[in-house]
Amino acid sequence: MAYKDSLIPEPLDDKKKKIKKEILQTRISPVDFEKINDVGDLVESFQSASIQARNLGQCAQIFGKMLQDEERPTIMLGLAGPLIAAGLRKVIRDMVHHNMVDVIVSTGAVLYQDYYNALGGGHYYGSPAADDTKLRELFINRIYDTYVDEELFCEDDTLIGKFADKLEPRNYSSREFISLLSETIDDEESILVAARKKNIPVFCPALNDSSIGIGLTEHYYSSRKKGRQPIVIDSIRDNFELTQIVVNSPRTAAFYVAGGVPKNYVNDSIVMAYIFGKDTGGHKYAIQVTTDSPHWGGLSGSTLGEAQSWGKVNKQANHSMAFVEPSVSLPLIYGHAFQKSLYKGRSKLKYKWDGDTLKTMAVED
Repeated sequence: MAYKDSLIPEPLDDKKKKIKKEILQTRISPVDFEKINDVGDLVESFQSASIQARNLGQCAQIFGKMLQDEERPTIMLGLAGPLIAAGLRKVIRDMVHHNMVDVIVSTGAVLYQDYYNALGGGHYYGSPAADDTKLRELFINRIYDTYVDEELFCEDDTLIGKFADKLEPRNYSSREFISLLSETIDDEESILVAARKKNIPVFCPALNDSSIGIGLTEHYYSSRKKGRQPIVIDSIRDNFELTQIVVNSPRTAAFYVAGGVPKNYVNDSIVMAYIFGKDTGGHKYAIQVTTDSPHWGGLSGSTLGEAQSWGKVNKQANHSMAFVEPSVSLPLIYGHAFQKSLYKGRSKLKYKWDGDTLKTMAVED
């Protein structure tokens, strides 16, 4: 920019004026509570705001497109992080209940803590400044500012082991095992129960990295001790089963809550479609809410644009990331879809399995 004798820049030529006008055509709109009646309105107003509010608003907008797309993409929900401790159990359960998701891929901790709640366990107010050595003496475990009862954890771990003792000793996918385990609880607020009733498959590719894995290790130990064959959780069978869902879907969409193993697992199922001789083109939609940063190079924070280079997300996909902690971001995105009734009229999928083979996958009216 050239200046003469003052701080006022020289006038732009006509070409630059036109370009400038095109760039400065959309104003940021202030969040105006005189026009906001509920969470849905608030999140919608974020779409015209800035920074992470805009990103969150865009995620909510894309989620709405997933739900209302006439092509009916299969929505795959990835769950990681301390979501149950954060108070999100019913939000996730309601997403399942209202046909907002078709497949769940989760860490073991999320599923276990849902199971723990279904059996009467709870999460309690705590403090990140607590004396953890005193908590240890009382068998209280801390999840940042939340407490859980370790004695109940141990009881529930043992229940899982004893449940596994009753199963036929053979290979199970995590989907099959979790479905069977869900039959032992009957809690209307449970994610596992809602998924069973809605016939939604729940995969846990890192099942052993959780208290469910601890219970299964107890089963393994007792089986070996008694000379019985223990059951086996077959993680490669998980790959085979999930990829069948992908190749039988007209399109797929991904909703990642945090990152971790579930995010990569869902994305890898797109890549594995080649095994069945199909190129899906990648997810038609993808959104993620996370606190992980892209510049460390890890998978959890990697951008959805980066996933396009792998073919996991379609080159023309609608995608957005909001770097907002899930205890805040997930209820807002869900609340927008719920209060704006974006899910209404969305059909559910009916899966029929024969062992590890997906026999049929049909839309129910």
